[in-house]
Amino acid sequence: MAAATSVSVPAKSLAACALRGPLGIAAPAPLKHFDPRRALANLAEDVKSDSTFRIPLIDFSKFSSATSQSEKRQTADEIVNGFKEVGFIYLNKHGVPDGTVQHAFQKSAEFFRLPMEEKLAWKDPRANRGYVQIGRERATQSADAEEIAQLRAKAPDFKESMEIGRDWDKTWRNYWPQESAAPGFRHTMLEFFQTCHDLHILIMRAIAIGLDLDELFFEDKIHEQYHNLRLLNYPPIRRQLLQQEGQARAGAHSDYGTLTLLFQDSVGGLEVQNPHTKRFQPATPIPGTIVINAGDLLARWSNDILRSTLHRVVAPPAQKVSETESLTPARQSIAFFCNPNQGARISCLPTCMGAGRESKYAPVTTEEYIVGRLSATYH
Repeated sequence: MAAATSVSVPAKSLAACALRGPLGIAAPAPLKHFDPRRALANLAEDVKSDSTFRIPLIDFSKFSSATSQSEKRQTADEIVNGFKEVGFIYLNKHGVPDGTVQHAFQKSAEFFRLPMEEKLAWKDPRANRGYVQIGRERATQSADAEEIAQLRAKAPDFKESMEIGRDWDKTWRNYWPQESAAPGFRHTMLEFFQTCHDLHILIMRAIAIGLDLDELFFEDKIHEQYHNLRLLNYPPIRRQLLQQEGQARAGAHSDYGTLTLLFQDSVGGLEVQNPHTKRFQPATPIPGTIVINAGDLLARWSNDILRSTLHRVVAPPAQKVSETESLTPARQSIAFFCNPNQGARISCLPTCMGAGRESKYAPVTTEEYIVGRLSATYH
């Protein structure tokens, strides 16, 4: 079995691949129980030490262009083992053109430069849409609303965001700025939303294969596009402020859904907790890649075979502006939070339990879990 690599790669233009439409798949092999001991031996050993810790770099073109189930299986195993050992992977040659990502970043930057009155505020955790101003969110693992409120008052996250959901939702609408104020913003973000959803479908097919499920197992559980596209802006900040107790650009937390697709700029600052040593390690930006991590609902689905790993955003090296003060650079990122369907029942997958491995979690619906976490985080 070929191991995934984790070395830096040069920036390159990635050719677009056809992410839409039906894919021809071979007849699935009979289902069998997933063996959690099956792993990429080198990765499993490397992550036990902080000095050798790495996030695997995976060439996804080998899956999307595969002509046989065995070829798909090789990449699927790399992805599943990355989530099993680390909870994070770098996805290279994923089919999203560099120009598409750069255009989304450009429109995101234009949005955050708008006057405050043009950015309609986030209001309701059931909707999870709109602009979130600096200091309103406090990312943390706590689910206790009172504890989170105390953390937010003491050390809020120093970032602002724009939350975008599926645009055809009959109950919850997106809060778009006026077209005259942000030309092309809505069209760009809806196109990017669809592009990310299409890629997410392919990754979930790979995960299904890697967990010994039918390749299309998740298809009718993720098609409603109950996702969240989050544009993130981290303004420059005096280093002294970030050195206050508990302060961070984004505190340590796990994500709520199945997968997160993270597009980073070159500034950096994302850190991933080594699940084995509990120390945080940098997820250095690699041009042309997407950082992808498993979320809480995927961990619950897989009975914790796949990890929902803690991560945070810290300040990169600051530029000195006086004898006593320095300023961190601005940072941009775009996160696409992939979720199962709103009413999907998340219970242990049939291949992730059995003799000696009982189900750890009670069933929960996507909406119940995510709305509960958002309610505690923002209020």
